[in-house]
Amino acid sequence: MPKITAVPFPLDIEVGSTALVIIDMQQDFVLPGGFGEALGNDTSLLLAAVEPTARVLTAARNAGMFVVHTREGHRPDLSDCPPAKLTRVGQTFIGEKGPMGRILVRGEKGHEIVPRLAPIAGEPVIDKPGKGAFHATDLGQVLATRGIKTLVVCGVTLEVAVHSTVREANDRGYECVVLRDCVASYFPEFYRVGLDMITAQGALFGWVSDSESFVDAVD
Repeated sequence: MPKITAVPFPLDIEVGSTALVIIDMQQDFVLPGGFGEALGNDTSLLLAAVEPTARVLTAARNAGMFVVHTREGHRPDLSDCPPAKLTRVGQTFIGEKGPMGRILVRGEKGHEIVPRLAPIAGEPVIDKPGKGAFHATDLGQVLATRGIKTLVVCGVTLEVAVHSTVREANDRGYECVVLRDCVASYFPEFYRVGLDMITAQGALFGWVSDSESFVDAVD
């Protein structure tokens, strides 16, 4: 059984019962000229995670590992967007026109996954209306059908969608490994603390590793 080097201790992973979950690597969040940059964020911090994630994705595919992608976004009529989210911080932006189409609306250019990490046939894409990938989605059923026990997690942003998903998964009994160079945040301090919170107290929410260790483990 492959063993991945990780903090706080190495973890055995069985390829057949492990899924690579790539969270919200969407154009509006990651690419220059998207909604994230329009809010004043430095998207280069997120873009830096794309190439390591691409290497992990290639290794997972070559190993025959199950791969799942997620996207945060809403129906065009916003019927699945709670009012509290729609008017967060006293500002309405969901559904408004952005640099890459209507913001956080399914089917718009900005909602799509960056081309470098585009899904291929057989890789489910989970469209989620919230931060966590289990809320109001069929992700749990998709993973259960495949007998998945361990999640290797990449994506953005670490402190929001990644953390929410890892916490949800932990409560459901999954072992989660977050790859540090395959996750990112617009805020360096959130990135540092977010990783520390995952591994605190002997893997409170999971393990932290990196792309090189993952590729070595499954190669």
